[in-house]
Amino acid sequence: MHERKPMQGRPVVIGEVLFDCFPDGTEVLGGAPFNVAWHLAGLGLEPLLISRVGADERGRRIESAMREWGMDLSGIQRDDIAPTGEVRITLDPDGGHSFEILPDQAYDAIDWGRAVGDAAGAGAALCCAGSLIRRYGHNARGLDRLLEEAGAPLFLDVNLRAPWWDRSSVRQQVAEARWVKLNDEEIGVLGDRGTESPEDMEAEARAWIDRFGLEAVILTRGGEGSSLVTASGVSRCPGSGNEGLVDTVGAGDGFSAMVIEGLMRGRSASDLQRRAAEFASKICRIRGATVSDTGLYAGLEE
Repeated sequence: MHERKPMQGRPVVIGEVLFDCFPDGTEVLGGAPFNVAWHLAGLGLEPLLISRVGADERGRRIESAMREWGMDLSGIQRDDIAPTGEVRITLDPDGGHSFEILPDQAYDAIDWGRAVGDAAGAGAALCCAGSLIRRYGHNARGLDRLLEEAGAPLFLDVNLRAPWWDRSSVRQQVAEARWVKLNDEEIGVLGDRGTESPEDMEAEARAWIDRFGLEAVILTRGGEGSSLVTASGVSRCPGSGNEGLVDTVGAGDGFSAMVIEGLMRGRSASDLQRRAAEFASKICRIRGATVSDTGLYAGLEE
């Protein structure tokens, strides 16, 4: 990735906000876009999150948490019918996790006319979105309209969530992006060639750059590290290991937030990756994806 100047404006994050519900009854604020926006706020980047919550107790908890964290609530809509989003999480013995994402949640009913206006008024430097927010056609069309009218480049954080995606539509999203972040499993199912090794994955990413005109593809491989692929080459970063692992919920979102922070602040590829890996490792040492602890971000604005 070529050297770049810091970006002017704010990051606009569009998508789901919900509660991750654990088997022991614990409920933790989540949703990949929400997690990314939360971390960006912790990093001092003043994101605008565009989403929708229910007119219910969970929705009020989300608004309260955002307010206490100092986040801008102007992009958060309320729905009088659909409930605040919920995901039921099952933890694996090795620290991994699986999801059950409930249908027809408040974030599926975003008022895109209002959202377009909110994004335009924010002075977007870049927009960040994933694939889940497009699971229903009206949202896919609404997001496309927002991206067109905002005029800001898209950071696509793929986040495939079965059964809410199909290969052709996600590849179309890739074509609309400037930067794409995905993991080793995702590039395997979305790509056109074998991805048995990191080198295979990097070759597939380079093919995407050539085909879709991307600036960069960021590949993550969990504890094994990451690759940042551009037209001019590959930057590789080793993983941070699993010492102190609590769970992996939200680790990829933390990684994405730090990549966006690096893009916004004009960091080099190697610095951007190193910081993203270190922060994702921190997230693995807490329960869930977010905490209201400014100490988690200490020194990261430098």
